[in-house]
Amino acid sequence: MHILHSITQHLFLAVLLHIHTTFSFPVQELETLQPNLQLNYTTAEAGNPFIGGWYADPDTAIYDDLYWIYPTSSLPYEQQTFLDAFSSADLITWTKHPNILTIDNVKWAKKAVWAPAPAFVNGKYYLYFGANDIQEGEPEKGLIGGIGVAVSDHPYGPYIDAIGKPLIGEYHNKAQPIDQDVFIDDDGQAYIYYGGHEHANVAKLNPDMISLGTFSDNTTFKEITPDKYVEGSQMIKRNGKYYFMWSEGGWTGPDYAVAYAIADSPLGPFNTRGRILQQDSAIAKGSGHNGVIRVPGTEIYYITYHRRPLTETDRNHRVLCYDRMYFNPDGTIANVNMLVKDNFADGDFVGWKTDGGEWKVVDKRLQVDAKLGSAAFAVQDTNFTDVAFEATVQLSAGNNETESAGLVFKVKDATKGVAGFSGYYVGLAPSGIVKLETFEAGVRTNYTSVSARIETTVDIRVCIQAIGENIRVFVGDSDQPKISVEGASLVNGTTGVATFGAGAQFGNVSLSKP
Repeated sequence: MHILHSITQHLFLAVLLHIHTTFSFPVQELETLQPNLQLNYTTAEAGNPFIGGWYADPDTAIYDDLYWIYPTSSLPYEQQTFLDAFSSADLITWTKHPNILTIDNVKWAKKAVWAPAPAFVNGKYYLYFGANDIQEGEPEKGLIGGIGVAVSDHPYGPYIDAIGKPLIGEYHNKAQPIDQDVFIDDDGQAYIYYGGHEHANVAKLNPDMISLGTFSDNTTFKEITPDKYVEGSQMIKRNGKYYFMWSEGGWTGPDYAVAYAIADSPLGPFNTRGRILQQDSAIAKGSGHNGVIRVPGTEIYYITYHRRPLTETDRNHRVLCYDRMYFNPDGTIANVNMLVKDNFADGDFVGWKTDGGEWKVVDKRLQVDAKLGSAAFAVQDTNFTDVAFEATVQLSAGNNETESAGLVFKVKDATKGVAGFSGYYVGLAPSGIVKLETFEAGVRTNYTSVSARIETTVDIRVCIQAIGENIRVFVGDSDQPKISVEGASLVNGTTGVATFGAGAQFGNVSLSKP
């Protein structure tokens, strides 16, 4: 990680105190992290993507007791002329800081402003970035591009070009000058790791952070390319070991993935240990180009990355996500499980698609107002075969006794809306019924139903286990299923919530593979 990720806890607190007392931050932009707050999540509990909009390549920092994300704006190259940043005190609610760097402040940058990497040294904030997508041989033709460095007095910018030209503007060891990460070791030495086109380099940064130093053999660049490296360098240090991470595969394809190596030195050698994050056909594809967050003073780590929603086809449709990253007892990194949760604690429901009714988040619940006799649903972009699906359902007071609200799963043709989808529905009716229904092109058929005590205006836990051709439905805190059927025909599909009638609220959505 960057400087605050690699120093001791005592020094960490001292640096934060220095930052807090040296700089004045606008109250309306920044909040203070509560002391000793333990952000012990299994994933982005308020939903992945955790930020709205198309972004990629998220790197991280901790400044002034806030967590910061610095991503690429995922647009066509000619429109990638600016960078935004996001800050959070709790990894749930994020504040957007737009246009922290633009090409107006980097005269040589024209397009393809990529993969920002932050660092804080000597009371200044630095942002390293790629620009212009320089190709091999182009500098000899007079074309300018590569890795630049900008500086600011604040983590939210504005960042101004520090040297008026690229810091690294040519190919060295066949490495394209893109996708840099800046790592500051315990002794204060700063390194820049970078490289595309399947080659990776490391170089020393001088104390001024805007020029390159040399190694003991008087070279400036050392090649450190591990097996299957493509791009997206990232370095962290843990328990005296150096973890070099990178992305494999093609960035526009579903096989994009994160791999890593471990070394005893920041210069390697880095021998590939394998992939730890890759596509999951039930959740997302193209998962790569990562950063890492460590909650200070803990062993809680998160991997930040971008991925592609399953049903989206635009190559620029990339979104920001994070999941928990665990270390095995031997120091290796466990495979990262992309989880699906949304407790709506951020006041939003990014990534959901709705049809019918009026949807909004109220008091950490997804609320729908629907007219009596009408139908509405909100679905996620998932494609589970076997699934454990849990959420709370709250029926509004005054619901018509013939209507219901609940969960939909194994949904096909969700794009046809609530009137045309096929799949399963578990509904709670205020008349005291739990029903399992099937839908075929919008035609609703009762599969089975049972009596149950259903209260309105209270959260009722509903858990569905759909494994193979078997479906079990649990209601409330009971460990005995209310409904258990065999012979379910649909194999896979998306998931969501629905109402048939008056309004309802849904909360604490969680999906996993049983």
